[in-house]
Amino acid sequence: MCFSDFKDLLEKCFVVTRLPALSRNMRNEIKKSRKVYFVDNGVRNAIIQNYAPIELRADMGALWENFFVMERIKYNAYRGYKPRYYFWRTQSQQEIDMVEEADGQFTLFEMKWNPRHKASFPKSFLDAYPVADKVIITPDNYQRYLGCNF
Repeated sequence: MCFSDFKDLLEKCFVVTRLPALSRNMRNEIKKSRKVYFVDNGVRNAIIQNYAPIELRADMGALWENFFVMERIKYNAYRGYKPRYYFWRTQSQQEIDMVEEADGQFTLFEMKWNPRHKASFPKSFLDAYPVADKVIITPDNYQRYLGCNF
């Protein structure tokens, strides 16, 4: 079994979800890539054998992004809302963590574990695509985008 087949199997067994790259207009957009997210961060931690507390983790940004992307997908599915999900990146390393597309409009999500880290959305994307909303997700505001009432 090749690695590609293994990733397909993990996706079919609901262990991982893959987001394709969004690419429609610009020449320098990455077209063939996919980002892989674990449905459960605990499985991710078991595979890499890292159970360290949050304050000792070097991969907290990746954990945070994985958590939010998967919880957002689950939240939308529960509500019966079915946008298409992508990530966006250019060859010059401009990136948007998650893009939701619904009714021809895009909602952009950038995840930041540390709310003090500056985040912005690439002007090249904003000029090329119809954007309905831009959201920077932090531990301070994520509940609003997952339907939490606490």
